[in-house]
Amino acid sequence: MAIPSGSGTEVLKRTQVDGNSDAWTNLITGVANHIYTVLSISANNKDGGNVETIYIRVGNVYLLSASLGGLETFVWNDKFVVSGAENLQMYNTAGDVDWYCSYIDQDWT
Repeated sequence: MAIPSGSGTEVLKRTQVDGNSDAWTNLITGVANHIYTVLSISANNKDGGNVETIYIRVGNVYLLSASLGGLETFVWNDKFVVSGAENLQMYNTAGDVDWYCSYIDQDWT
């Protein structure tokens, strides 16, 4: 993606996935000429009996793997950038996990 030189928009957004179970799912589906600055991601394990393993990746690069106990919440506040058509994806093992992501969407189209 080229360095933006014109005017664009910058909007604070959020996305959520309720009850993800054993599937890779997009938190952000990237679009050309956009820059996404991720502010925070949280995962809440609603299954009281099982420990879940959670993963976050951009493309084929894994950014995080962690264990999440029953009825626990994990909050990741490290800032990072997703650009263009890259997808921010999350995964959790077989349980019932809610995900929430807040980010800034800079649109240079």
